[in-house]
Amino acid sequence: METLAHPADAAINRRLTKEEKIRFLREMFRIRRFEQTSLKYYNLGKMGGFLHLYSGQEAVAIGTVSLLGENDHLVTAYRDHGHALAVGMDMKACMAELFGKATGCSKGKGGSMHFFAPDKKFWGGHGIVGGQTPLGLGLAFGLKYKGLRGCCLCYLGDGAVNQGTFHESLNVAALFKLPVIYIIENNGYSMGTSQKRSSSFQEALAKRAEGYDMVWDVFKGEDVYEVRAKTQIAIDRAHNDSEPTLLEIQTYRYYGHSVADANAKKYRTPEEIERYKANHDPIRIWSRRLMEEGILTETQIENIDVEAKEETNDAVKFAEGSPFPSEDEILSDVYWEVDHQTDAAKYGRYFFNS
Repeated sequence: METLAHPADAAINRRLTKEEKIRFLREMFRIRRFEQTSLKYYNLGKMGGFLHLYSGQEAVAIGTVSLLGENDHLVTAYRDHGHALAVGMDMKACMAELFGKATGCSKGKGGSMHFFAPDKKFWGGHGIVGGQTPLGLGLAFGLKYKGLRGCCLCYLGDGAVNQGTFHESLNVAALFKLPVIYIIENNGYSMGTSQKRSSSFQEALAKRAEGYDMVWDVFKGEDVYEVRAKTQIAIDRAHNDSEPTLLEIQTYRYYGHSVADANAKKYRTPEEIERYKANHDPIRIWSRRLMEEGILTETQIENIDVEAKEETNDAVKFAEGSPFPSEDEILSDVYWEVDHQTDAAKYGRYFFNS
């Protein structure tokens, strides 16, 4: 593990332009407003399924995604809105997906947990806890197999570290030296159970990587500078040496595990939530840094927030005005082979009632 005198002094951060720093703030505001607006319309009954909000964790997605290059990929779990917007997915298509509309990024069939953008090398949110970890492994294997200099960022929550597939993936990643970076977004609670009551560990969850002879690190996820500085070390390791890393980024979610989590303020106190908002909010911290650096004024920051709200409201109008998928679409997008009538579609039983 490498220590830095100050994250802002890391080479990867010294190269940042004023425009890039402003863009990071704009993207964090966009994520925050998207989430808050989604919550409003979910509570109004406009959306079905689950809704896992990312508010409070924005610096993790923005900081890590900002480092990705041409051959870098990412895959995540069901709390995927922040990552989706960070990679540049269209907000209108994302909002339409929450509304279950045909114009959604997954044609209205995936919902909150299944945003996808293969054109942006974003291989989706996944509803199965830990189910994305072997997929991240496979993406990294593909990069090494093809001889491409790249990596895969695979995000998971602290509740997924006890899944068998996660440990199997760590073993193979270390054994075959694959360029995958597993990022535990540790918000302290596995659904509604505190970390201390759900996981046995020493020092940090990421220390489990030592059992697989894998490099690990743990750091806070509230400052974009720190997230970028520490993650870049892992990316360099993946790009240059084709070696995996396990990162644990300490963060916090303001809302419950999902909107259906009725006990969000019972297994943790309202005071704990407000304390984090007051002292560790990533948007407040980055806004303060940009003001201290003379890049933005408070008024300019407020204007950026207003723009994010307006964009979100426009996305809602788009979603509400879009059609639902037609009934004849119900069996499409189940198997790629069947949809495209490949040779493989001629063999095997693809549907239980065939």
